Amino acid sequence: MPVENPAGVVYGVIVVGALLAAESGRHENYLDTEGSAVIAAGLYWLAHAYATVLGRRLTLHERLTARTLWAGLVHDGTLVRGASIPLAVILVAGLAGAPVETAVSAALWSVVASLVLFEVLAGTRSRLSVGEIAFEAAVGVTLGVGILALRIVLH
Repeated sequence: MPVENPAGVVYGVIVVGALLAAESGRHENYLDTEGSAVIAAGLYWLAHAYATVLGRRLTLHERLTARTLWAGLVHDGTLVRGASIPLAVILVAGLAGAPVETAVSAALWSVVASLVLFEVLAGTRSRLSVGEIAFEAAVGVTLGVGILALRIVLH
């Protein structure tokens, strides 16, 4: 988990998970599945960085410079790091010869596992009790189940 902008990692995992849940079954091959997810993750990254930079400029009355744009892209680059988790699962599943549908399922479960792991990590770093960590993990499970439910509803 990066020290700077860990929320971006979480956001990247959730965004790609939701995209895969919504699109699973629409693509019949790995290239289309992976490609659409990579493009969407890239667009989310650029949109998030742009919104951050523009919001800052509107608030602080700053000019757009290459430096401020670059800083926004670097700061929100953690979104791509998070998105890479389910994307890597799809890639590995493809290399292992799994059907695309199985790879997408595995990627979605990696999203759920990542969210739970992030919650446990946050609780552990905060020195919470086991009960409090369990509650936080349940929050991660709930969001993950929401992504799985999206897949079920749409397919």
